[in-house]
Amino acid sequence: MKTRGSLLWVLDHTKTSFGRRRLKKWVTQPLMKSSEINARLDAVSEILLSESSVFGQIRNLLCKLPDIERGLCSVFHKKCSTQEFFLIVSTLSRLDLEIQVLVPVIHSHVKTPLLQNALLEIPELLSPVKHYLEILNEEAAKTGDKTQLFKDLADFPVIRKKKEEILDVLSKIQLHLTDIRKQIKNPSAEYVTVSGQEFMIEVKNSHKSSVPSDWVMISSTKAVSRFHSPFIIENYRHLNQLREQLVLDCSAEWLNFLDHFSEHYHPVSKAIGHLATVDCLFSLAQVAKQGDYCRPTVQDNCREIIIKNGRHPVIDVLLGEQDQYVPNTTNLSGDGERVMIITGPNMGGKSSYIKQVALITVMAQIGSYVPAEESTVGIVDGIFTRMGAADNIYKGRSTFMEELIDTAEIIRKATSRSLVILDELGRGTSTHDGIAIAYATLEHFIRDVESLTLFVTHYPSVCELEKVYPEKVGNYHMAFLVNEEESAEQKGTNPEFITFLYQITKGVSARSYGLNVAKLADIPEEILKKAAHKSKELERIKVYYSLWNLKLHLHTVV
Repeated sequence: MKTRGSLLWVLDHTKTSFGRRRLKKWVTQPLMKSSEINARLDAVSEILLSESSVFGQIRNLLCKLPDIERGLCSVFHKKCSTQEFFLIVSTLSRLDLEIQVLVPVIHSHVKTPLLQNALLEIPELLSPVKHYLEILNEEAAKTGDKTQLFKDLADFPVIRKKKEEILDVLSKIQLHLTDIRKQIKNPSAEYVTVSGQEFMIEVKNSHKSSVPSDWVMISSTKAVSRFHSPFIIENYRHLNQLREQLVLDCSAEWLNFLDHFSEHYHPVSKAIGHLATVDCLFSLAQVAKQGDYCRPTVQDNCREIIIKNGRHPVIDVLLGEQDQYVPNTTNLSGDGERVMIITGPNMGGKSSYIKQVALITVMAQIGSYVPAEESTVGIVDGIFTRMGAADNIYKGRSTFMEELIDTAEIIRKATSRSLVILDELGRGTSTHDGIAIAYATLEHFIRDVESLTLFVTHYPSVCELEKVYPEKVGNYHMAFLVNEEESAEQKGTNPEFITFLYQITKGVSARSYGLNVAKLADIPEEILKKAAHKSKELERIKVYYSLWNLKLHLHTVV
């Protein structure tokens, strides 16, 4: 469940957090209309092929942007701090100005409607933001001081009134200093503030006798004592009350301010959505720059998936240039061969091949270039997969039960416009039951559902459906080589030595060469020899019964 190794990991070259979330949405919700898909493909092609510097400038705008989408949500729900709000608004205002500068160039050099409309709409959508930035005091916003947050208090009468009352009290306290100097006979006396206590009169201990008896001592040291006069006590209490009320009033006005800004939520959100779209398109263009990617042809009313020399997008990246992925061709058509039954040795690349077809289909329908020489994709309404093996202990379901529940859901939901992938259906039970379920299920998809289907199996009996439906079904296998010399020496005692070619090839593979995988997994030699001997014995019995049945059949005919 990590991003690395997923299709999103391959496609994600986004520069912003909100662009990354938008791309994930694109990947999980592919488009269903060819017009929308081609609009994205046109934009990706223009970014890829254009030599204009405007695309580099637009790309640079997206670098190092904060998560303004999440920040806007925080503003809307009144959960943001002043620091966060200032960061969001200043970022949006800067983007507005920088894109406005590029507008003439965008008009002349950006041709695709999706890209041009997104970029040209952003300045208009962000136009109200500048007003809110001008209202704020930058320093107060960055420190979180709401009492000094608003520059012009004309629009905030409650705060203005409270500040005037505070100034009035401060003025009275300051005038009272003249009386204090007379009382203690010290013309140079000043108020001092210690440990948060304001307006204290500091008197040397040797002169304490000059202090009026009704003064209250607040603190003292060996050298001095500090006092509040009755007037100070009364007015200081009132001042603190006014200050507390100012904080409450400023907090209330801040929430009202956020409310007012939230009236522009939808246009600002739309502008951020445009930026996310642009980021995703640049990301897909970056993917398209990789070697041997092509623009897929996407069609509405056409049930086909044609891929020439396609590659698995994830494995292709993981392998790198030194060990290139073996390309394979796919040709599925609703009017012709629409079902591929794929056999072949274990670890021969069957699962990777069918995943490759599905991933290329997804990439085409999100508007991305695909890893192939050529590709034509008729829009599918869903990709249904039954792969892997896992039980569900909490619900009391065995591995086989889980497998059949998934299959039943696919049977209910798949349509003739779907792509269905079934990997080794029926392997969780006895051979006869497994073959019967696999055969009957696949025949249902061939005859009734009529979906494009990739069916991986180790049951040769299932391949007989090609004879029943020769125009609709094709048998294929993943090609391999058996080392004849080594196999001749070890015949009957050791597993054959297999070389995987990873190439989809017409025809049926009669064997799965599971013992070769056991050998690769370092199963002990004595067990491998016993298994190889037993395999040959079972094959002889199978051949014997086949000849016996043929003899009975001929006898009956005669």
